[in-house]
Amino acid sequence: MSQVPFLKWGDASATPRDVDPNAFGERVRARVLYDAIIMYEANRRVGTQSTKGRTEVAGTSRKPWKQKHTGRARVGQIQSPLWKGGGVAHGPKPRDYSYAMPKQARSVALRSAIRSKFDDGELFLVERFGFDAPSTKSVVKLLQSVGAKGKSLIVSESRDENLWKSARNIHGVEVRTASDVNAYDVLRFRNLVLSEGALSRLQERAGNATD
Repeated sequence: MSQVPFLKWGDASATPRDVDPNAFGERVRARVLYDAIIMYEANRRVGTQSTKGRTEVAGTSRKPWKQKHTGRARVGQIQSPLWKGGGVAHGPKPRDYSYAMPKQARSVALRSAIRSKFDDGELFLVERFGFDAPSTKSVVKLLQSVGAKGKSLIVSESRDENLWKSARNIHGVEVRTASDVNAYDVLRFRNLVLSEGALSRLQERAGNATD
């Protein structure tokens, strides 16, 4: 068992609670986690970079000077990559960088990411998010109460409009649902703040992943 800070809704401070981290694996699968992060970062690339080749650069196709007897190097056209303003040789073109890992591997990566938060003492548990109306001040107070300092990812069991509106104006804080969160989301933030329902949902997702 591992003790994590647990905050009851409405309380001013958190108390320790025992949670079994082995639900997310006995160890962090670093290689799978690394491969998943590289995949998620590749999928975020826009891939719109582009350069002009020699056939796309404006200019005449006439030879700058005759082939021989000038004492200068032979040149076929001013669009040559060797010339200033010429085309780029083998330059980048728009492309799709995205690819996909197997679903089972992505599940293992998510499990390892959450397990790493247990090991580093960066996971915090909240009974529930009972926002009756949007309140940024309440989210700030909640994070202070559990002891989450720095960038924080808040994970709810299901979509909570009031929670999302409450946290959207806080720099370094984002909200995800337990069904949408992935390993990249977990590792981008220092702290992981879960509701009890979200923890149960993530344990169910982790149970479908095998080493």
